[in-house]
Amino acid sequence: MSNAASETLDGSLAASAGASRDKGQIIDPNGLDLFRLTMMVITASICGGIFALAGDMAAGGASTGAVLISWAICFVGVFSLMMCFNGLSQARPDLTGGIYAYAAAGFGDFVGFNSAWGYWVSACLSNVSFAILLFSALGYFFHPFESGNNLLSCVCASAFLWLLVWLVSRGVKEAAGINVIVTIAKLVPLSLFVLSIALLGKFDPAIFMENFWGEAGGPDLGTQIVSTMIALVWVFTGIEGAVVISGRAKYARDVGRATVIGFISVFVLYLIISLESMGVMPRAQMAELATPSMAGILEHAIGPVGASIVNLGVVLSLLGAMLGYVIIAAETPFEAARQGVFPKSFARTNKNGAPIVTVLISAGITQLFLIVSVFSSSTYQFFYACAVSTILIPYVCSAAYYMKIAWKREHLTPEQVKKARVFGTVGFVYTVFLVWAAGLVGIMITTILFAPGIIVYAMGQRERGEKILPNMADKAIAAVIVVLMAVSIALMATGTIQAL
Repeated sequence: MSNAASETLDGSLAASAGASRDKGQIIDPNGLDLFRLTMMVITASICGGIFALAGDMAAGGASTGAVLISWAICFVGVFSLMMCFNGLSQARPDLTGGIYAYAAAGFGDFVGFNSAWGYWVSACLSNVSFAILLFSALGYFFHPFESGNNLLSCVCASAFLWLLVWLVSRGVKEAAGINVIVTIAKLVPLSLFVLSIALLGKFDPAIFMENFWGEAGGPDLGTQIVSTMIALVWVFTGIEGAVVISGRAKYARDVGRATVIGFISVFVLYLIISLESMGVMPRAQMAELATPSMAGILEHAIGPVGASIVNLGVVLSLLGAMLGYVIIAAETPFEAARQGVFPKSFARTNKNGAPIVTVLISAGITQLFLIVSVFSSSTYQFFYACAVSTILIPYVCSAAYYMKIAWKREHLTPEQVKKARVFGTVGFVYTVFLVWAAGLVGIMITTILFAPGIIVYAMGQRERGEKILPNMADKAIAAVIVVLMAVSIALMATGTIQAL
């Protein structure tokens, strides 16, 4: 997930409210030019997931051919989704409540609440994933940490989590120095990986072609493609935060350019890393690598120093990323409470102005899942799959709302309608496809994670003296969530599905 998430949720999409429709007008005389804006998008969009992506896709049985097709689908889908967020921030600058405000505007308060709930739970689960990946990387240097989800890793991750909670409770909102270190920590190992394999002759065309269509008797092409979808969208989760740059630009015309150039640059980097990996090791060997798999691939190519550099980069990167996600996990329900979506108690602050209630609740949720990771087979991959499944709800709702206003010609100029229809429709179809790609287990787990939200929603409605689930559509949605949750728990209890 990108460290764009270190920005607050509402700010990430409302920042462009001041962007003029006159693209040549100066927004801020002291703002950033096109080059610096583009670099902001690039550094904000590169996430920790890329360090494990090659191994994750190989473990799903994906051949090089399937990976190429998957990347093509991902490019069209994620780019369209990003343009949905960019378009919505310009079409509805009045909606300052974050991406859940779009769901509420389009489909009612209960859907808006569930969108906020999904974004919040996703942020908490993302930090669990980060913690496991962090200690898995540390396990390369300190073997007792193993794969990052044993008891020692949980104890140390918990201590670090609550240290971050203490910092945030004292009013820490961002750390520019940490962000610089995090950026360098990400770019150095990625650059080393790309250049060393390309320039030192470590790419073997024979291995690449051997991996191209996979082994005989393996999964069919369609299954291979679907198996990569969640891993691919994970490395782009947080792309909605890229539109925060609009509030920092010098010229309005540069916002869209920087977003597009930055996204394409990151996409090309990810694609090169994926393809180079397929020319270093056979897919079956790659699938067996410890997380982060990039370390194992580079170690195979240039020796132990490669693994050391990658793992150190992962550690430094995730130390900063976890701070960012402690902040966003607290800010999401805090802002939702200020907007009247969550109960009022979620909007309480301490003397330092920190949203102390949501900081503690969010940390408690993260802590619970860290403990679960020890007493189950749950891994980094499991928790990021859950994080993606929950964030897909606000993504689907946002794309659906953009598609809705495009086809109804609302809040858009005549010149914007055609593009909005294309991006809105493609973004919606792509996100619905991702929900399907998450599979039965993903859908089941999602309903279990969303069901407690109905209670929180009811508490908020009662506080405001409003009717709970006022219309049939809301009642139907709540009923579906509760029924699927009950079925999911029953199937898990009988061992029919293995979730944890």
